Amino acid sequence: MCGIVAYTGNQPAKEILIEGLKRLEYRGYDSSGIFIQNSPPYLARAVGKVAELERRVWNSAPDGVAGIAHTRWATHGKPTEANAHPHTDCGDKLFLVHNGIIENYLVLKKRLLEAGHRFKSETDTEVLVHLIEAGYQGDLPAAVQKALLQVQGTFGIAVMHCDHPGSIVVARRGSPIVLGIGESASLAASDVSALAQHTDQVVYLEDNEIACLEPGNFSITTLDNRSVNRGTTNLEYDVESMDRGSFPHYMLKEIFEQPEAVENALRGRLNHAEAVAKLGGLESVQERLLQARHLIIVSCGTSFYAGLFGRYVFETLTDLTVETELASEFRYRKLNLRQGTVVLAISQSGETADTLAALREAKRKGALVLGLVNVVGSTIARETHAGVYSHAGIEVGVASTKSFLSQITILTLMALLIGRSRDLSYEEGHEIILALERVPEQIREILKQAEHIRQLAVKYCHAEHFLFIGRKYQYPIALEGALKLKEIAYIHSEGYAAGEMKHGPIALIDPKFPTLALALEDGSYERIVSNIQEIHAREGHILAITTEGNTTLGDLADDLIYIPRTHEAVAPLLSVVPLQLFAYYCGVLLGRDVDKPRNLAKSVTVE
Repeated sequence: MCGIVAYTGNQPAKEILIEGLKRLEYRGYDSSGIFIQNSPPYLARAVGKVAELERRVWNSAPDGVAGIAHTRWATHGKPTEANAHPHTDCGDKLFLVHNGIIENYLVLKKRLLEAGHRFKSETDTEVLVHLIEAGYQGDLPAAVQKALLQVQGTFGIAVMHCDHPGSIVVARRGSPIVLGIGESASLAASDVSALAQHTDQVVYLEDNEIACLEPGNFSITTLDNRSVNRGTTNLEYDVESMDRGSFPHYMLKEIFEQPEAVENALRGRLNHAEAVAKLGGLESVQERLLQARHLIIVSCGTSFYAGLFGRYVFETLTDLTVETELASEFRYRKLNLRQGTVVLAISQSGETADTLAALREAKRKGALVLGLVNVVGSTIARETHAGVYSHAGIEVGVASTKSFLSQITILTLMALLIGRSRDLSYEEGHEIILALERVPEQIREILKQAEHIRQLAVKYCHAEHFLFIGRKYQYPIALEGALKLKEIAYIHSEGYAAGEMKHGPIALIDPKFPTLALALEDGSYERIVSNIQEIHAREGHILAITTEGNTTLGDLADDLIYIPRTHEAVAPLLSVVPLQLFAYYCGVLLGRDVDKPRNLAKSVTVE
């Protein structure tokens, strides 16, 4: 993994391919490469930023009109030019880029080596190009098909052969590939952001499908030779949102876009007259949903913390029994899904490999499977029975901010929808709706404190460790705050349920180990004040987020951030914002690449 772009048409390919790679930089990567079909064929690879590859290409690349390009995030083998894609066969006639993991590559590599193939990299990907070479007899799609039938694992690939000018073969299993079709050009990419400037007509490949691209034309078949008739769909994509504007980083821009993200998540989804949410994406399964007794939320990373918040809000507003599961562990358990179980898969990209595996296992066991994703047309959106889009807009920063806020907004709406069909009163539902409607303006008020939060980051950014604590609704936010500080500033930070302090973490407290406490004036306020007192007694420094007007923490906390008062179930939509700003400013002050943190990818498409 991480990013694929392919182009065949009548324009110079190098400009389109390099531009496409730049559009995919937000996904995270450590090297890149490009192949342009020409005589002789042109191949360039570079470690580091796409800008380094661009410098090489601009000085030497021909004006060929077809090619493939890739950004790599290392899995098998270090970030080196030899391990960067595209990879070539023994005769340097085949060129291939790949996202995914080939699980049986060692067995295949041994067989290929014994047959005389010469390998040039440490990657699992290279076995694919040699498998295709071994099966090639003049028909490139047939050779690709034969090779992929021998593969165990996941792949999104683009392949070209010097003997087939202007032709590109792409295929997918578990790793996204989308086609872009124009009047005289065809493109393919792992993400629509690489296509949007060139076409608004796209086709999403399904698992175990192969597509053959010619300029302005495409055909699709399955790996078992069944023809697929699929038309294009209109791509709705705002290219301008990829512009950073006046902000120094995408992450800061996206934090400041969160009032609009919440407004977009709520737009058209609140019914005041009935004090209920209206979610059109769930209407087709509403009867089954309203009969459900058991909800399992599966997700990874930041989306998992959104799911933990979801557990609290569903348990508060509905009578469902709720579990929250790491998708990466879900399918390895013995699942006893009783009748009336709903599984909700949460993923910003809609392509998260572990979450996809979990939802497929849940479908296999007969559960109603729902999705909550941001990317229209993504694999999770297509494979679930029904779902809801968060409409957060494009999020370029690798570490999620506005997507997380949109997710917890939608989870609140889903809980409100189910709760009002059961025993949640009109008054309680109306109170939630009013609180949600106030959130965008309340976030704008919090954002006015950005300079205050930056000054706090100046004070705390050199800490080597950080503890985040919260209770009930604020516990998942503590986990998310700690994750952001780890991702963005590379500061070791741990999120804990505050009630667990005496069960181990308190041993770490000393003057060099600060704590960020989420101490809102809610039902658990007195208990978290007790935790703060315990830290204070051990000379630990405390940065607290609390409710406007609170005057009781001044003698305990070293520093305070205030957020507006709101309903307890809605408060996380506010309290997470200063945590995002704090992580951002710590990262900037420490010189980190806050938009593309090291070793991270935006969309994790391998398990």
